[in-house]
Amino acid sequence: MIGYIHGNLAYKLENAVVVDTGGVGYEIFVPSGAPVFLAREGEEVRLFTVMIVKEDEMSLYGFSDRESVNLFRKLLTVSGVGAKAALAILSAMSTRDAVQAITFGDATRLTKANGVGKKSAERIILELSDKLGGEQAAGINVSRGAAAASDPKADAIEALLSLGYTRSEAGAAVMGIEEAGLTTEEYLRRALRSLG
Repeated sequence: MIGYIHGNLAYKLENAVVVDTGGVGYEIFVPSGAPVFLAREGEEVRLFTVMIVKEDEMSLYGFSDRESVNLFRKLLTVSGVGAKAALAILSAMSTRDAVQAITFGDATRLTKANGVGKKSAERIILELSDKLGGEQAAGINVSRGAAAASDPKADAIEALLSLGYTRSEAGAAVMGIEEAGLTTEEYLRRALRSLG
């Protein structure tokens, strides 16, 4: 397996870049808006990669950090989610935002990615919301702790967790409330009604 590629940016394509390493140009699919697109041709770049081998094709997917690689790999474990859908999710939002959407059960946010429908988004949440671990979970827990002081939605989710609901149930119930600016108690009451 190829863990990362370090070389010079040869040229950019619509959804990929070609990196020249030792005279070999590696075509690497990357999320749209990836930092590598800001580099100039000939500039030194490094991408963490995932290689996918199929019967008729070998593809490289590249990311600017290992957290994105980890999330990409986890997305690939979800039945029905292929590399294109996983890349679309990481193109539509940052890794942190994708982890938050999955952890809080926000299917609507995931469906903003090209080719990700409601059923796929719900499957991703169902299969990954409790499995996101390591650095990503640590990062999300930090943001939850910080948000708890000022975010009534986060407080309502934490209250539902303490009542025994799963994170995906609590997140879906609270994130499904469209009104903004409610108090924690109002979010909690409405979420309990929808769960109930």
